[in-house]
Order: sequence, then structure tokens, then C-alpha cells
Amino acid sequence: MNVKLPEANNLLLVCLLTLVPVLADANTLERVRASNTFTLGYLPDYAPFSVQAGDKASGYAIALCLKIADKVKIELGLPGLQIRYQPVTATDEMSAVSSGMVDILCTPTPPTLERRKTVSYSVPIYTAGLSAVVRQDAPEALLNVLNGKVAHTGPTWRATINRGLVNQTFAATAGGVTEAWIRQQMRLLGVVATLVTVENTDAGLKLVAEGKADVFFAERMMLMNLLGTDDSTANLVLLERIFEYAPTAMAVDRDDENFRLLVDTTLSEMYRSGEIEQAYNHYLGGISDTAKKLFKVYAIP
Repeated sequence: MNVKLPEANNLLLVCLLTLVPVLADANTLERVRASNTFTLGYLPDYAPFSVQAGDKASGYAIALCLKIADKVKIELGLPGLQIRYQPVTATDEMSAVSSGMVDILCTPTPPTLERRKTVSYSVPIYTAGLSAVVRQDAPEALLNVLNGKVAHTGPTWRATINRGLVNQTFAATAGGVTEAWIRQQMRLLGVVATLVTVENTDAGLKLVAEGKADVFFAERMMLMNLLGTDDSTANLVLLERIFEYAPTAMAVDRDDENFRLLVDTTLSEMYRSGEIEQAYNHYLGGISDTAKKLFKVYAIP
């Protein structure tokens, strides 16, 4: 008896360890069915797209994710499906998806080629616009360049831009596509300036407000949201120019086409029914004619 018990225990341990890779490799819907839990990943300081609300979250992207959760309930026949809200950071958001810690990243991000190495993406849910914030007393030369008021012909164009940007301090959120875009522009134009990175949009606005940076580049809707709610930014101005546009989407498991199809089906149905437009109006302050046209392009027939 004393000899056989350890052997039995070892056999049980081997069986359990054998099951671990199976659970890890299970697709999203299988994992949700087994746990009766659908986990929404989100950035907690990304208003108006996703924001912490107690032990839950709210915002435009969260509203869309909850519609996807309703679809999952129907697909799996789980009316009592539990919704779990999992905050992530900008540095671990992609690994949270690829590791299965979250079932979907609700907060929209640009689907870059680098990110597609580890995750897949839904159809776009929002078209981001890159804008800039400066202080009200920003120098005219800087404002002219940022507003595009420099000659675009002749050999002096690059020099004119540099006169407006030289020795300035730019700020951007660390690790994002905006940081990469600014570095690329500085290289292309040969701009001698300083780029500092911050953790989030609040920190970037604070740098400019306190005179520690001259320009903060970030997503326009987020900038508008914070400038309209934070009194400490009263000395800041959001420029009208949009430097770049980028479709953004929800990140999902790279190797799970069935779940991605469910997500895209839900979003496409919301586009056609007008539900996304309603969410856009509610959380993002009204939809433009351009966004309406893009909605028709983004929806899969």
C-alpha cells in the first residue's frame, strides 16, 4: 500500500499537468463556457472610451463590449454569464489579450503590424485623430508651423519649419503610435528638439500647463474630453489641425477566428442598426458626417 500510493499520486499529477496546456490553448468561447465568465480588458484612464467606475467600467468602448457580451450569452446559451472588468496598462494590454488574461481588449487601439504579431483585431470602432495642445502664450513661429501656415514649396520650407520647432519640447504618451510618429517627423525634418514621454493624457497636459513642455500630441477626442473637465488646463489651447488619422479597433486572440467573427458580426449589426451611432452620440458628443460615411465602410456585409 505504501508503495502504490505515491505512484497513484504521481499519475494524478501527470494527468493534471497534461490538462494545463489544453486549458491554455482553449479558444475564447471554450474558455468563457468553462468559466461562465467573460473578461473585458480596458485602460482605466482612457475617457471617454473606457474609464474606471468602481469595480466596473464605463465609456463608449465598454458599451460596445457589453453588446458583444450579450451576443456571447446567446451563442453559448449562458443567460447567467458573469462579466468581469479587468483594468490593464498601456504596457501590458497586448500581452493581456495574447495570454488569455482578458477575452477582449475593449479600449480601441490602432492595429499596427507590430501588434498584429501577437493579437488580432475587430473591425474598426473609431477613427482616431492626432491633435496638439499648446499654451495660450505659445510663440507665433511655433503656432504657424503646427497650424500648417508655412510655405510648402521652395528650398526654404524645411528651414522655416525648423525655425518654428527648434529647441521646443514635445510630449507624447510613452510607447504609443504617437511617440513613433513624432520621432519619425523629427528625423525626416531634421528638427533639433526634445521629446519627453508621459504615462497618460493627464500627465501630458499637466506638463504643458506647467511650462515643462511646449506641445503635447494625443488623440483629439481624449484631449477635448479632458480640456472640458479639468480647470487646471484653462491656459491651454487645442489646435484645430488634425495631423494624422487612424482607424482603431478592439484586440482579440490572434488564433481565434470564431470569436473574431462573433465580435465583427455584433459590431457590423450595430453599425447597420444605428446602435453604434447612438453610443457615439452619447459618449463622444455627436457624430460627424465623415464618421457616418466611415461607419458604412467599416461594417461587414
